[in-house]
Amino acid sequence: MGKTYFASDFHLGTPDYTSSLVREKKIVQWLESIEQDCENLFLLGDIFDFWFEYKTTVPKYFNRLLGKLASMTDSGISIYFFKGNHDMWTFDYLEKEIGLKVIDEEWIGEIDGKKFYIHHGDALWKEERGYKIIRKIFRSRIAIWLFRRLHPNFGVGFANYLSRKSRKKNSQLDQVEIPLEKEYQILFAKEYSKTNSIDFFIFGHRHKPLEHLINRSTKVINLGDWVTHFTYATFENDKVKLHNYIS
Repeated sequence: MGKTYFASDFHLGTPDYTSSLVREKKIVQWLESIEQDCENLFLLGDIFDFWFEYKTTVPKYFNRLLGKLASMTDSGISIYFFKGNHDMWTFDYLEKEIGLKVIDEEWIGEIDGKKFYIHHGDALWKEERGYKIIRKIFRSRIAIWLFRRLHPNFGVGFANYLSRKSRKKNSQLDQVEIPLEKEYQILFAKEYSKTNSIDFFIFGHRHKPLEHLINRSTKVINLGDWVTHFTYATFENDKVKLHNYIS
């Protein structure tokens, strides 16, 4: 049996082309180092700092990563791609051309007898009402239809500008130390566990690598990111562990 790997928040495209390319090459190097024993790979969103698929056009970047992922799926590795808040406009290209299994929201299921709840990690907690409304609007058919009316040169450029502003604001929030008992992903996991049996909650989005037991049998893991931490997780022998990738 192979291992299951988890990673999140590559944010390819930010803060500029040169540094993003360096990071992309490092990610591909990591993928090459794991593919021999990888059975499943979960990519938990914000892989791209912005992504939009027009009917006949996709962003021209990230060819090294997409090519590597395609070769991995061709070899039989199952790769799950979760829509994040930065790359939510993913439709059928990644499934048809790259072979990824695109997940809109959460994935709940068993891996080797253990129950997992896997989600990008945004819009989970009940107090995120305003963000949930904006998120729903952005994912609506009318918003997608309207954006497709924009020429890609303008639409993608404008979206990248907004994405960079959002990332800058969120990076400042990420630096604020919040007690674990107030982290909303942990609060969500505790609430969800009251009525559901889950062994592992796996999240991205917060850019804060952490492992936290919420009871004797349930662990919450945040995968961190590949902008500053270069962290990922593995599941093997009934255990999920965080790791730092050092190239």
